[in-house]
Amino acid sequence: MRAVVRILRSLTEAFPFWVLTCSALALARPTLFTWFSGPLITLGLGVIMLSMGMTLGFEDFRRVGRQRSGVLAGVFLQYTIMPILGWSIGYLLALPTPFAVGLVLVSCCPGGTASNVISYLAKADVALSVTMTAVSTLLAAIMTPTLTALLAGSRIEVSAAGLFMDTVQVVILPVAAGAVLKWRFPRAIEPVLPVAPLVAVVTITLIVASVIGAGREQILASGFRLLLAVFGLHFFGFLFGYLGGKALLGGETAARTVSIEVGMQNSGLGVVLARGNFANPLVAIPSAISTVAHSLIGSLAAAWWSRSPADGAADDADQPRTRS
Repeated sequence: MRAVVRILRSLTEAFPFWVLTCSALALARPTLFTWFSGPLITLGLGVIMLSMGMTLGFEDFRRVGRQRSGVLAGVFLQYTIMPILGWSIGYLLALPTPFAVGLVLVSCCPGGTASNVISYLAKADVALSVTMTAVSTLLAAIMTPTLTALLAGSRIEVSAAGLFMDTVQVVILPVAAGAVLKWRFPRAIEPVLPVAPLVAVVTITLIVASVIGAGREQILASGFRLLLAVFGLHFFGFLFGYLGGKALLGGETAARTVSIEVGMQNSGLGVVLARGNFANPLVAIPSAISTVAHSLIGSLAAAWWSRSPADGAADDADQPRTRS
């Protein structure tokens, strides 16, 4: 059984590889992935969020009381640094309106998929990472539609109510359902827990590859400027997240954790919200590219940080707790 768990964990931690490989395949042969579309994308994100809820459980939410300073600082930086960067980069690079709005939308999403695995590999604080993502995800029902409407409402009609309802349906309810399942039926779901992270990784990979395949022509036509915008968003998110975490929390471990949480967005949520609330399908493309960008940058950052120990990495960080 341990060997199976190790294999599952290895496959899960290879998340960046799967995303990069399938995204490249989607550009070369879109039909390999474009079948995963429409309701399947919304259902897929629900599966991911259910997996997150089952992995977390209510005990993780109780950490908020014990780690208030770290959690609040990280969530504050999440919902300030990234939205400001998303709006600024879109404006400075003069992105076409659909791409600029899509960049703002993904920048206003909560903490991203697989950030706790990256935190584990980077010798950061996995417990803090998990808790920050849980809190930013719960706040997303209010923060994501509000910030998107505020920053992008002048360029395109934004339905804050529609974004709110979609966020509740595909994020809040599945996470709550997963936490309830773990609380009420722990033995029943125990066999599922080792597999759930890998299922989530496969699902987010399919979502990303599908959107990239469907938008292949537009991605190739937009070329360098769109890639620069999305990669720039996440690069500076990691950088300013680290600097902000260092300034507010002081320790190296906390700074790494905040950097990862700020720099990695829930791009799958961005895809679902874009497809459900904007008539132009191009709004979803920055979110799809975002998953590739933050996975690559996060993996490189983890490889760099893993060379040097952080200042007393938390005991809770012994094992990664993936909830893509």
